[in-house]
Amino acid sequence: MRKICKGDTVVVIAGRDKGKQGEVLQMVQDGKRVLVSGVNTVKKHTKPNPGKNEVGGIVAKTMPLDISNVAIYNPETKKADRVGIKLEDGKKFRIYKSNGKAVEFGAK
Repeated sequence: MRKICKGDTVVVIAGRDKGKQGEVLQMVQDGKRVLVSGVNTVKKHTKPNPGKNEVGGIVAKTMPLDISNVAIYNPETKKADRVGIKLEDGKKFRIYKSNGKAVEFGAK
């Protein structure tokens, strides 16, 4: 079970976008990196491709972050929080380490 999943709201805890929040759009490279909306955007220069009807120019693109540089956002404490996994009645679920409450999938 992953501690951070697609749809979770996360806070960047390291790097040039430290402190920014966003939603996890996609897990990349077998869960080692995450694509977070509005975070780690870069300008990419693209060539025109008439075969695909693409125009050239400078395009803003969201790049993936390492999963160790993000932490899940806890709406109760309004801070970044660590996640633990608890086993109860044969089912695994995620909990916030600070208050022990369950994390809902797609936590906002």
